[in-house]
Amino acid sequence: MSLGQLEQQVMDLLWDRTEPLTANELRDQLIERSPHAPEPAVTTVLTVLTRLTKKGFVLRESGKRPHRFRAASSREEHTVELLNEVLGAVPDREAVLARFVGTIGPEEAAALRRALNSSAPA
Repeated sequence: MSLGQLEQQVMDLLWDRTEPLTANELRDQLIERSPHAPEPAVTTVLTVLTRLTKKGFVLRESGKRPHRFRAASSREEHTVELLNEVLGAVPDREAVLARFVGTIGPEEAAALRRALNSSAPA
């Protein structure tokens, strides 16, 4: 599932942090990362967080106020879900994978080989 621009920015902030953040902290960090962009209102950030929670991207810790938010999964897990979504939508997965492998550099190819070898059954 793809994300809108502000949703992606919020997720990037949550993925970059190990501790949960409040909507105000997220807003402040959005402003810090993009000082020339229009400043989002806290209500806008809360709306985005609510949407991301409904989509399953964000978890809300509601033990006390203000609520704190954290990513439900890692950036890598999200990327794997996107790859599987794309591969699931094409009739010839093998052709797509072959074309992808043809576009990566030697370092990425070596990393892919290592990953394939480590996940191979013994």
